[in-house]
Amino acid sequence: MKPYEIKNMIIDDDFNGEESVTADFTHNDKDYSITLKKEDLEIINAWVFEDGSSLPANLSGTVIDSIREDIKKRI
Repeated sequence: MKPYEIKNMIIDDDFNGEESVTADFTHNDKDYSITLKKEDLEIINAWVFEDGSSLPANLSGTVIDSIREDIKKRI
């Protein structure tokens, strides 16, 4: 079983001049959003949503790698 669940995914063909993929997901009962470059799936940014605010997310490499693999399969 995966430690997260992707709830929504958006492919943006013109984010700051390059294609990106944003995935919204839950992990450890918290909501997150991660944006990656579509070309190589390098992280542009990652946020956790807490108490009505978005804060920079501190995700483990294992979770990030797993999300990358999921995104590869979906695009």
